[in-house]
Amino acid sequence: MIRNVLRLVPESHRAMVPGYLAMIVLSALAQAAAYVLLVPMLGAVLSGRVQDAWGWTAAIAGAALLVCVGGYRQSVIGIRIGIGMALSLQTRLGDHIATLPLGWFGSATAGRVSQLVSASVRDVMGVFAHLLAPMLTGVVVPVAVALGMLFVDPRVSLAMLLSAPLLYLVNRWGQGVYSRAEKRVHAAAEESDSRVIEFAQAQPVLRAFGAAGDGNAGLQGALQAQRRVGRGLVWASVPGLVVFSLLVQLTFVLLVFLAVALAAGSELSVPSAIALIAVSSRFVEPLNQSAELTTAMRGAANAADRITGLLATEPLPEPEEDPRPVDASVRFTDVRFAYDGGAPVIDGVSFEVPAGTTTALVGPSGSGKTTLLRLASRFYDVDAGEVAVGGHPIAGYRSGTLMAQFSLVFQDVYLFHQTIEENVRIGRVDATADDIARVAGIARVDEIVERLPDGWSTDVGEGGTSLSGGERQRVSIARALLKDAPIVLLDEATSALDPRNEAAVVRGLRELTRDKTVIVVAHRLSTIRHADQIVFLDAGRIVERGTHDELLAADGRYARFWNERSRASGWRLAAAAEPVGASTVVEEAR
Repeated sequence: MIRNVLRLVPESHRAMVPGYLAMIVLSALAQAAAYVLLVPMLGAVLSGRVQDAWGWTAAIAGAALLVCVGGYRQSVIGIRIGIGMALSLQTRLGDHIATLPLGWFGSATAGRVSQLVSASVRDVMGVFAHLLAPMLTGVVVPVAVALGMLFVDPRVSLAMLLSAPLLYLVNRWGQGVYSRAEKRVHAAAEESDSRVIEFAQAQPVLRAFGAAGDGNAGLQGALQAQRRVGRGLVWASVPGLVVFSLLVQLTFVLLVFLAVALAAGSELSVPSAIALIAVSSRFVEPLNQSAELTTAMRGAANAADRITGLLATEPLPEPEEDPRPVDASVRFTDVRFAYDGGAPVIDGVSFEVPAGTTTALVGPSGSGKTTLLRLASRFYDVDAGEVAVGGHPIAGYRSGTLMAQFSLVFQDVYLFHQTIEENVRIGRVDATADDIARVAGIARVDEIVERLPDGWSTDVGEGGTSLSGGERQRVSIARALLKDAPIVLLDEATSALDPRNEAAVVRGLRELTRDKTVIVVAHRLSTIRHADQIVFLDAGRIVERGTHDELLAADGRYARFWNERSRASGWRLAAAAEPVGASTVVEEAR
């Protein structure tokens, strides 16, 4: 249980662990010695031999001094180790998460990571700060007292030692029940954390549909589940603690009975019997304390397992060599891919995007268009086949080199809780003010800045919530322009823009894609028409491929898609008068 926690101690603090453990053992042995020495001291006092008691009292005082010194030193060292662990683990977790494949991040990632870097790290650092010392003391002291009693009365010592295995087995059973319940509590906490984050980020949608309060079934269900498993954790901890406490008290009763019986049979003096009873009470007290702390220790051990599990997650493989791209081409060769071992999303896709050309990915929803963009930028590794960029397989590049080849503008835009300028500057941190002004003009971000009271210093809020969807999209296009990578990946880049801004941004996108290799997922007819190559996908397979004119002439799936889109673009809303009020109807523009 403690082994996994010890593995998480940073290298810089591991040298402290032996000294820390030595201080715990020293303090515990001194405490046990003080308890054992109570027997002759109390025996002398109760027998009227006060002068003899002074020597035993001095020995007890010396043992108590060692308890204080050892306790102080282990506390100082334990706190230093605990703080060092917290800082090290949070840094290690952050650094490791930054190396994981982008596909590792999902809808529940925020809650999981939040639990790990806060609650789990806090539980683990608490082992050295305040858990391990009293727990080990609760084990070492009773064992040392039992062994020390061999020199006082072997029969009492044997009774103490015989109770130890039974107490251990009962405690182990109780902790096993608690551990399983604690894992359920952690899983529920991850889910509720994710729901709370979602609740905070999606307030406009939730309020629009009346799900901001009791109507939010997802959040309410997660919180109720957390309360339910929390109550289950309490009930899971009760049986083990109750049975263990009962056995501890029965052990004390047995020791008292033994001492009284020996005194009644004249095999032990009454003063010695009284002293043995006093020591027996000190024997059982640390056992109860240890049992209570073992529950917390089990929770910390589970937290250590979770942290170790995340740190053991395979990072994105980084090759030793880092080739240079020979051009800006992209090639898919018999690529197959499925999410989490499910049904194939991409099934045997092969096509090439020559450098400096534009390829449009077209097809119904769920056909794999966005997945191909993610595979190209190595959000995921393919299950079979190969994706190559610049003449080399993408797995052969280091992540920094590969991502330097891409400017990405996706449909779901995320802006950081920073200023507009800082969000644009992410595209290239060393950009000059003139560079930022240039891309802002192309993407029409300058219009956003001009109407805001703080201008470029305006904080966009968490996720960019202070800006509209179209404004967020324009900021993302500006930072892509600033990066100026040779390959551009666009996924419905103008989907959130109104017609006026769309026209302006399309001009910006033309500037972004000038002399670039472009792979675009789009349903807008103007984008599709002018592509050098159109790849029509359905169910993860390429159904048709060619230029716009070639595919229209083939009169296949693409031609039907084009005709449907053309007809849909002619629909408009019109008001139709009725006897009572007016209703809105849809009619086809002629």
